[in-house]
Amino acid sequence: MPESRAYADLAFDRTLDEVDPFIADLIRREHTRQHEKLILIPSESLTPRPVREALASPFTSIYAEGYPAGPMLRDDESALQDVPWQLARFRRYGDRRYYRGNDFSNLVESLARRRCAQLFGNERAPAQSLHVNVQPLSGAAANNAVYEALLEPEDTIMGLALAHGGHLSHGARVNRSGRRFRSVSYRIAAADAKLDYDEIAATAQRDRPRIIVAGYTSYPWAPDWERFRAIADSVDAYLLADISHPAGLVVAGAYPSPVGIADVVTFTTHKTLFGPRAAVILSHRKDVMRRIHRAVFPGEQGGPHLNKIAAMAVAFRLAATAEFQAVQRQIVANAAALARALDDEGVGLAYGGTDTHKLVVNLKKAGAAGDLRGEPAVRILDLVGIVTNRNSLPGDRGFAAPSGVRMGTPWLTQRGYLERDMADLAALLARTFRASIGLAYPGKRGPRHRGRIDYAELRRLQADVRDFAARGRGESVVAPPAAATRVGLLELRGPRVAAFVDEICNRRTRDLAAGRARHVAIGAAPGEPPVSALAFRPEDDRAGRDRRFWLVVDPERGPALAAWRPDPPFSGGGCAKPAQPRAESKKRFCVLFLVLVFVTCV
Repeated sequence: MPESRAYADLAFDRTLDEVDPFIADLIRREHTRQHEKLILIPSESLTPRPVREALASPFTSIYAEGYPAGPMLRDDESALQDVPWQLARFRRYGDRRYYRGNDFSNLVESLARRRCAQLFGNERAPAQSLHVNVQPLSGAAANNAVYEALLEPEDTIMGLALAHGGHLSHGARVNRSGRRFRSVSYRIAAADAKLDYDEIAATAQRDRPRIIVAGYTSYPWAPDWERFRAIADSVDAYLLADISHPAGLVVAGAYPSPVGIADVVTFTTHKTLFGPRAAVILSHRKDVMRRIHRAVFPGEQGGPHLNKIAAMAVAFRLAATAEFQAVQRQIVANAAALARALDDEGVGLAYGGTDTHKLVVNLKKAGAAGDLRGEPAVRILDLVGIVTNRNSLPGDRGFAAPSGVRMGTPWLTQRGYLERDMADLAALLARTFRASIGLAYPGKRGPRHRGRIDYAELRRLQADVRDFAARGRGESVVAPPAAATRVGLLELRGPRVAAFVDEICNRRTRDLAAGRARHVAIGAAPGEPPVSALAFRPEDDRAGRDRRFWLVVDPERGPALAAWRPDPPFSGGGCAKPAQPRAESKKRFCVLFLVLVFVTCV
């Protein structure tokens, strides 16, 4: 059709680079980050390209409140592939959707349900007996839909305490699950202990929960599902198995399945299942799932995200392959190998190890000097090039300054690393901990925890991590422009930049007026002579939020100073890199924005 002005303005036929080059650049940079860093967060995984393609499909454009027709849900995949027949039946009989135009979305959702049932069916609960809901938008939404379906307000939920490895949606008092319902917790006695099922049974007898939740976000051992079933039966409670983390392991037989044991099973699809960020609820109990379907829609949410359901269907297809199952078994093998290697390096693990894909380092036994806490530790690790997350442990006082670091092996296993590589990874982690120091100083509400790392060892670790990351496979990466090798002008900017420049220079600079300069010497990295510089105070930026200083230095010394001063030992900031030369300037120099991010844990 002829292109009208209005049609063209909507950018239907333009690329992301044309419409929003900044977002396109950020996507490329994120792609690079995922390739160049070692990502050990156990709740993250690489999303395969075909899953991402389904996410970007036209199914994102339509509404589909309701569910597919019953006969379609009972068809197997071969019957669903007979599209003309399915469409004829769909048009002949009633539709459960509240919108027209769901001819093909009904097939997509039915296919996702069928493939999910095929993956998780077992001898206790065959695929044809499983009832599946693929509409929950996230794991927390799935769990809350279960509570809304099965509980009355003020009924009791019993889950593992949040500080001991449970999840927010397992009855934590800061979450809706702990605010709308009464919450009690079972706990782990110490950081080196495990679940005590006798104590859990005693807690259940005392508090008589209506639902018991098993399945954890940081506790690294698989639950005894039969034991939990017996405890739930003893108090006439529902058993909810949240396998958000190990769902992919369950598919591969590398983790015990709760399907057919628990009344309800929930899981997310973006962790070990390598799918989109979404969730599933399934059960072998039709009476339970009938109530849960109504709790999801219309009770919990409106229209489902059909593009995510299409991506889930793709992920379930991939999960049925032998290659996927081999990767899942390797994930567990790598976690066990990493645990052994860390132990050999003298790095202690909470809960005594792991039999899953995740483990938790106990920083009190990691070899760091001083009292290194979780937040400074993970910032230092990220500075080195290793991405983890802080985690509380039994015995910690509050969540602000935890003593654990949580790690997992899904991402690195997807990139091709094997057991033999875990020894090298453990050595990098151990070196980082040994080179780190934990510090604290008094604050208004308690100690403020900081961390620092030996600078020379930091630079060596960064180089070694880059080498290790380069060994892994991955999609092709378009790297951002490389930093200039000669840096003659450094720009420092921030609300406290005057105090910072005054601190690092040998002469007072904070009294410099705009347009004035002063010759100074700046302390360099250990073992290097000071850097001579001209400190110049330009006008503040137009926004008026930041003050600015320019340091004119020898271009041969500039790169070393740029690498050292953004990350002094007392800081946890990321390495800044020289920016491109300013277009309006006739001089050939690079601009460096130095952003100090202090490692703070209030």
